[in-house]
Amino acid sequence: MTTGSDPKGAPRRPLRDNNLSIVFGVLLLLTLLGQSIWGLVGYNAEARTAGLQQLSYWRYVTSSSFAVDVAENWQSEYLQFTLYILLTVWLVQRGSSETKKPGESGRESDREQQVGRWATAKSPAWARVGGWRTSLYSHSLTLVMAVIFFLSWSAQAVAGRVAANELRLRDLLEPLSMGQYLASADFWGRTLQNWQSELLAVGTMAVFAIYLRERGSPESKPVGAPHDLTTSDD
Repeated sequence: MTTGSDPKGAPRRPLRDNNLSIVFGVLLLLTLLGQSIWGLVGYNAEARTAGLQQLSYWRYVTSSSFAVDVAENWQSEYLQFTLYILLTVWLVQRGSSETKKPGESGRESDREQQVGRWATAKSPAWARVGGWRTSLYSHSLTLVMAVIFFLSWSAQAVAGRVAANELRLRDLLEPLSMGQYLASADFWGRTLQNWQSELLAVGTMAVFAIYLRERGSPESKPVGAPHDLTTSDD
């Protein structure tokens, strides 16, 4: 069953047109399942060693231990994209397919961005209307990414404190307040180990894309393109 046509007249097919997001969604669910299974195995192994009660699968996936592990990964991923979206407005890497051409940094003109009177009939409504709505829509991607980052980071803090206090109570130690946990080695150790891995991945991708290729990928330059060709070069 088709649902209309694309601009070139080809019929739209939901599975074909959205298979990238579908595959990543399935992979996300599979990796979450795998993480929950192996996390439970590890948790119960430690519980047996300490002579403590083991958890069922459902109790584990609703526990603070599982929540903090998931949240710390999510917050670092969204930090990565928030920073990358913002920094590539102003910063460039000559020859990389991941940035704009040197000399073209900045917000660009309304005409280049197709907003206000430069919008087309097919432009999103908030790109055409002008005023605060166009201004808000102009930064909506970064705003949503940043909000998800802060929500995930907050979830990491809340779940991490609960998990840390569970361990402290086993050792007959006083529980930590939220302020104490936010200043603790556990919170910042979890946070920074994820941040550095994301920054490493993005930085190396920007540089590797100068010299290395993947034929047919929009994240790569054409195989025969010169190394110093940047994304928006003619």
